[in-house]
Amino acid sequence: MNGLREMMKDKKRIVIKIGSSSLQHKETGDLDYIKLEMLVRELCDIRNQGKDVVLVSSGAIAVGKKAIHLKNMDDIDNPIAVKQACAAIGQARLMMTYQKIFGEYNQTTAQILMTKNTIVDNLNRYNAHNTFSELLKFGVIPIVNENDTVATYEIVIGDNDTLSAIVAALVDADLLILLSDIDGLYTDDPRTNPDAKFIETVPVLTEELMHMGKESTGSSVGTGGMNTKLQAATIATKSDIDMVIANSEDVRVIHKILEGENIGTLFLKNPDEGFDLPGFVEELHK
Repeated sequence: MNGLREMMKDKKRIVIKIGSSSLQHKETGDLDYIKLEMLVRELCDIRNQGKDVVLVSSGAIAVGKKAIHLKNMDDIDNPIAVKQACAAIGQARLMMTYQKIFGEYNQTTAQILMTKNTIVDNLNRYNAHNTFSELLKFGVIPIVNENDTVATYEIVIGDNDTLSAIVAALVDADLLILLSDIDGLYTDDPRTNPDAKFIETVPVLTEELMHMGKESTGSSVGTGGMNTKLQAATIATKSDIDMVIANSEDVRVIHKILEGENIGTLFLKNPDEGFDLPGFVEELHK
């Protein structure tokens, strides 16, 4: 166990992001209740250690589509409106499921839905920060998602990798864990290039590393490829937050990471006092 990983034991406020594809059975698109239950147990145990934890969870649109038996959107006249309707259905179902499982561990949760305006507007950002702060003081685990029900291009954040880094910065977290369908950062996509090399630690995000982020994902369900994860790493590391990308195949990696095991790719914090989070979020859509 190296010294950098040993420091994971001291993290007190952790944001964890899990994607749509990690929460569902690939064959059917239905929720994977075993994985959900294991995820909730991990988060509750972190909370029982006296640490603060925030969950950024995808899945609302996918759950909504499944609820109304919508398989193909190619022939739909207004796909954005349909996605927003699916989000409205799915968000309620997803939170109901989370609350039921969290309730088995006597853990209180709260739902927070955000848009880009939550970040770029100073008052909205201040209010959101205060809400998170009070919830964490009460020992609540906030469950965060983008507000897909009302989001249009002008106010969309875009993906939950970026959203989770924004939330981590907003709540003054000291660790962000991105659970994905890949083990971490490679020199190329290991699914197509067998010679791709795994990168254990990233001390500084260089231009060369940023160019490794290709806008691709191994799933038709999720929206975030490695490019969005590197954008998240930029936000996190510049905001004085360490970040780890790890495989979500077994969500028990969460406690292993926090115990200092050498799992996933660790991006070391590299704080930039001049980093403009609202400006960075605005630039993502230009």
